[in-house]
Amino acid sequence: MKKECVIIGSGLGGLSAGVILSKNGYRVTVLEQETQVGGCLQCFIRKGAKFETGMHFIGSAGRGEVLYRILKYLGVTDDVTLSRMDEDGYEVMSFGGRKYAFPNGRENFIRRFAEEFPSQKENLIRYFDVVDSIASASSLHNMSNEKNENVADLKYQLMSIDSILDEIFTDEQLQKVVVGNLPLYAAIKGKTPFSTHAFITDFYNRSAWRVVGGSDQLAMSMRKTIEEAGGLVLCRQKVVEIITDGEKATAVKTTDGTIYPADVVVSDIHPKRLLEIVGSPILRPAYRHRIDSLPETTGCFTVYLKFKEKATPYLNYNYYGYRGDTPWNCEIYTPEEWPKGYLYMHMCAEERQTWAKSGVIVSYMNIRDVEKWKNTKTGRRGKDYELFKHEKAEKLLDLVEADFPDIRKQTEEYWTSTPLTYLDYTGTAEGSMYGIAKDVTLGPSCRVHHRTKIPNLLLTGQNINSHGIMGVLVGTIVACSELFTSAEIIRQINAASEE
Repeated sequence: MKKECVIIGSGLGGLSAGVILSKNGYRVTVLEQETQVGGCLQCFIRKGAKFETGMHFIGSAGRGEVLYRILKYLGVTDDVTLSRMDEDGYEVMSFGGRKYAFPNGRENFIRRFAEEFPSQKENLIRYFDVVDSIASASSLHNMSNEKNENVADLKYQLMSIDSILDEIFTDEQLQKVVVGNLPLYAAIKGKTPFSTHAFITDFYNRSAWRVVGGSDQLAMSMRKTIEEAGGLVLCRQKVVEIITDGEKATAVKTTDGTIYPADVVVSDIHPKRLLEIVGSPILRPAYRHRIDSLPETTGCFTVYLKFKEKATPYLNYNYYGYRGDTPWNCEIYTPEEWPKGYLYMHMCAEERQTWAKSGVIVSYMNIRDVEKWKNTKTGRRGKDYELFKHEKAEKLLDLVEADFPDIRKQTEEYWTSTPLTYLDYTGTAEGSMYGIAKDVTLGPSCRVHHRTKIPNLLLTGQNINSHGIMGVLVGTIVACSELFTSAEIIRQINAASEE
């Protein structure tokens, strides 16, 4: 008889856990409080234009690469088409009056920036040696059971990005350039660990891709796989209580009073939200206090652009524009200084795309900027909130227009979102972009473990291991390894990629 697994939340962590557990003898029920599945994978449509909400591109998805192998195992490669981004410059950033493009491939990257910074060639080699060492030290990031004897020096995992770059590079401009895409992980100077930067650099440097038709294609594919295995994925089912018997979780209860019995419960919601529905004293006050006090990454303000037909050439890369000469500290601003920078991307609607149909502009925004509307509902926040968003959108467009002079002429209409939108639709604390922040100054206390004191309550999602598609999937494998070994999951993944 199959064991029952109830998964709370249908983000990437919840759905991928559902697929893995379905393949390993569990009857899975995924409960989602919103009207569609996917969490930050979900998309929305406005007047015929489609927009992604969180995951705009992925890395290492070329045939045989690590993400490709995982996606094949999850059944996604049969349903989803990927479009490769510009190999000669999948990321472009502009600051200090100059533009810099990141090419795919270690040697290409070193060659490109050794030409720009001739005195730094040996340091660029050393930089990639460190990045490679950190990335290869993780068996889960490589889907290998082999233990790497050349484990990266712990200092690279326990020290901040800027402190390590200061050791490696003697050119201050190059130190800034290599973190020009730091909005991908909302890095904080002096706090974000270098290992976070290293994993993301390695992941995208290998290859970069957009999902044709939007990231919700991934969510729909995993939902289909779960349902084909006999599982359920139910929307409008908000969990209000995890029921325990004093030793373990026995069931979950939803708003309408339905009880779902469970041998295992997997939570894909923010840990702070989870604590609100677990009354059991098994989770001690000290644990609750630590989780409640953890810092969050900054939030964001987004402008969603619907372009006029055949007016905007499709950008097959991401563009980062900065008002000043550094990508650091854009989350620290006065009202007059905002926005200090932005990330501009186009939606990939079809392969070999020529014209963009929609795009997004993202800039940091702190929750305090919208605090006074925090207890209001989406669509009912009043005229002053709409005026606030309009003023911010126009200021952001002013900054983007310096790099893309025709963007206003090319735009038919736009919509906006704030940290409150993320708070409402994803349940992330403080409307943060990437959930709980990694902070080297807090040491191990800043990490949320996938296990809890309730033995059959496991955690997954961007707050547990790391954010981003690879970080979440690794976290899912770690959580599922409590039920059967990670070695077995890796074996299954590698076997699937050989089929």
